[in-house]
Amino acid sequence: MKPFPIPVVPVGPGSQTDEAPDYLAMPSGMNTFQAPRLPEAASAADIARAAEVLEGLLAVMRSQPIDAAQPATALLDGESTGVREVLTQSLGFGEVSAFTLAPTRVRVQETAFAALWRVLEEGEGGLVADRLVAGPVPVELYAAMRATTLPELSLPPLLPNMMNGEALLAEVQQQAARHQAGKPAHVINLTLLPVTDADLDYLYGALGHREVSILSRGYGNCRVTSTRLANVWWVQYFNSMDSLILNTIEVVDMPEVVLAAAEDYADSIERLGEYILMLKEG
Repeated sequence: MKPFPIPVVPVGPGSQTDEAPDYLAMPSGMNTFQAPRLPEAASAADIARAAEVLEGLLAVMRSQPIDAAQPATALLDGESTGVREVLTQSLGFGEVSAFTLAPTRVRVQETAFAALWRVLEEGEGGLVADRLVAGPVPVELYAAMRATTLPELSLPPLLPNMMNGEALLAEVQQQAARHQAGKPAHVINLTLLPVTDADLDYLYGALGHREVSILSRGYGNCRVTSTRLANVWWVQYFNSMDSLILNTIEVVDMPEVVLAAAEDYADSIERLGEYILMLKEG
């Protein structure tokens, strides 16, 4: 189903008023890189060890591209609490954060150095794994999406006042069945299509919201949520007043708004090298 190309508005004599149009506020305030500050109240030994960990990670990042089969990784499980705290302060927080609820609980936070991620796995007894990973996005998010999807949907009953919900869901199912890894996204822009509230309720009821939730703050807030179908995502943009301004469904491995780019990776390699020198100099 093709997106509705333009909004329908009245035209001609008497159709316009002197009042200013009431537009939704758009996102404002784009995030830009801010170098993390040097750790406070940390021992010289912890800072030195943190710098050593980052140097090892940086060496691997310099030797391979962002999409390497084995991403550059630094395991932090065996490091002391002090060293991990220095790394938390040193690396800061970036635009993208995420969590999974199944099959395991994982928290993901992009650092201030784009394409460098902190990945925390939790078990019943608390934290079970802590690592730094460099790449477009941690593979744990892909794995959780695939592990919690269903082979086919159980369709909900049709709702009164539906117009295009059934056709849209058929399109989603068709595109999901055809999807191949690495294929560009198929985007269904629900904001531009003639849909009723009943259509949206039907789609939400069929696709659901599953166990992978991602928030990107690069420009406004973009919330990405997995669904019951593999490689099918809700991608929703909100303005600063938390009003939904763009509502889409994407059929893709991972929505592009989540992914760090090769340029981000190259930039972070340079900036991380500079920051390690700052750590060493104290």
